[in-house]
Amino acid sequence: MANLTKRKQALTAKLGDNQKIYGFGEALQTLRDLASAKFDETVEVAMNLGVDPRHADQMVRGMVSLPSGTGKDVKVAVFARGDKAEAALAAGADKVGAEDLMEDMQAGNLDYGRVIATPDMMGVVGRLGKLLGPKGLMPNPKLGTVTPNVAEAVKAAKGGQIEFRVEKAGIIHAGIGKMSFTDDQIKANYDAFVDAIVKAKPSGSKGKYVRKVSLSSSMGPGLKIDTADVYGG
Repeated sequence: MANLTKRKQALTAKLGDNQKIYGFGEALQTLRDLASAKFDETVEVAMNLGVDPRHADQMVRGMVSLPSGTGKDVKVAVFARGDKAEAALAAGADKVGAEDLMEDMQAGNLDYGRVIATPDMMGVVGRLGKLLGPKGLMPNPKLGTVTPNVAEAVKAAKGGQIEFRVEKAGIIHAGIGKMSFTDDQIKANYDAFVDAIVKAKPSGSKGKYVRKVSLSSSMGPGLKIDTADVYGG
């Protein structure tokens, strides 16, 4: 077993029982008590689900709007022309274009948190599949990122909408705010995220769906949350 760093040793000593099951409020307060980073840490939730995403009928993926926002500025690129391009810019898009935007991305400029496209632009966007796909940025009509209403999609991305997607091991995770948020703001985001995951339960999921939930911060430990109050848990 690798040796623990001094920081990890200190956290472990403060934490005590690492098998303890916490209520949400107690877990959040514990993370606040343990926080020592000099930056505004992200509060993260991870859920271990009873699914095998290798099977199409067990994939869990979607979008959820966090009522308190994420605390992060999401950089948004939009593929659109004419009035749609102007609407996207007016809504706050960071970069809007067509073939020129495609060429810019092909040159390696892919520093975006969300890529949105109007349906008529997918012929252009499709050429970027090998670049955008691995980064999870490929516009998708099921996620609302291929849409004629690009202005609404840009506002949602900027306003706290996040994407979730289960990983191979059945784990799904996301940042749900910053440590500088109030307890109520983080709890509202947590509830919205968990509710979205529960509602996204796929038809192929058998047995217990929500198996484990943990709460952590960027530099803090992962604390096990009681799943008894998670609907469908």
